Amino acid sequence: MAWARIETADNQILTGVIADGKLHPRVALGSDETAGEPVSMEGSTMLPPCVPGKFIGLWNNFHAAAKRNGLDIPAHPLFFLKPLSSLAGPNAGVTLPPDIGRVIFEGELGVVIGRTCSNVSVSDAETAILGYTCVNDITALDILTADPSFPQWTRAKGFDGFGVIGPVIQTDIDWRDLTVKVMVNGRERQSYPASDMIMNPAQIVSALSADMTLEPGDVIACGTSIGARPIKAGMEVVVVIDGIGALPVTIAATDAG
Repeated sequence: MAWARIETADNQILTGVIADGKLHPRVALGSDETAGEPVSMEGSTMLPPCVPGKFIGLWNNFHAAAKRNGLDIPAHPLFFLKPLSSLAGPNAGVTLPPDIGRVIFEGELGVVIGRTCSNVSVSDAETAILGYTCVNDITALDILTADPSFPQWTRAKGFDGFGVIGPVIQTDIDWRDLTVKVMVNGRERQSYPASDMIMNPAQIVSALSADMTLEPGDVIACGTSIGARPIKAGMEVVVVIDGIGALPVTIAATDAG
């Protein structure tokens, strides 16, 4: 089942399930209760498939990247928060602020929470996951390390448009079978198996739920692996996960005028 959120040609914003080329509206994300007649996807704009109350990103959660970078295996998820204003969806234009320095893409698998959970076990965490989406966790590397006294995770990852998710939330997939790819101007630049995670989605949700209450629509980006690279204005960057879909954005520079 693929959950999506769209803006129709007459400016309605709807959440629902995609089937037979139509969006079947629901009263809320994950609900079985209908909210009107099916709507054709033709002429509609795909939006981020949910609006998370919390957008959480993980760091150092893949064995291959940890080994290459000489990092210890963490005992608990190492995470940061991205502001809601960073949220962007499929086909968005992401504008790089002036003098931002090096910026990289990070293709990732995203976990979307389906029910409220606090301090849950790993087995209960599994049932709290609604589904999975694609994430591009765009990061301003030079800003992250600009002040040696304080790594600026939130600022570096929190610019408008730096939290791209979509195109849908897929409920009927096994994360172990997925490969995260990133295409830049049509060329594959990142590809790695989700199965290489240090902490799997249920373990992540369980651990984070001990730190904060997770709520429906919250998004957890599971971290990236080897292959994240710089991006510049004029590039099209597409995160692709077979079984979920393609998540393209176009990178632009701030107009000097």
